[in-house]
Amino acid sequence: MASAYEVGKKLVEMCQKGDFMGAINSLYADDIVSVEAMAGPNMPARTQGIDAVRGKGEWWMANHDVHGCEVIGPFPHGDRFIVRFVMDVTAKVGPMAGRRMKHDEAALYTVTDGKITQEEFFYAME
Repeated sequence: MASAYEVGKKLVEMCQKGDFMGAINSLYADDIVSVEAMAGPNMPARTQGIDAVRGKGEWWMANHDVHGCEVIGPFPHGDRFIVRFVMDVTAKVGPMAGRRMKHDEAALYTVTDGKITQEEFFYAME
């Protein structure tokens, strides 16, 4: 069974290649819980279940133009690891629509039985 560090390395490798949905499909548990720093107009702060988390990822990709993404880590600690994402994006919808911005966030992942069972995102909205 893969350790949290091994899962983290695989997640980082896939995300560096832009394969965010592949990472969700192969590394996440069916009962995954995803927690954002805050709820958005179209998204609750807490999402549970692989289908809901896939939908969240698909929505995000469809509603943002990603010009670049730096993925840094993983930084392991027991059954958890942190990854930092620095993204250059332009929102297509909402109050930031049409504005290009740098989105800098850290994500804390928890691994159980070789699968990611929880992800928590930390960022400041300025």
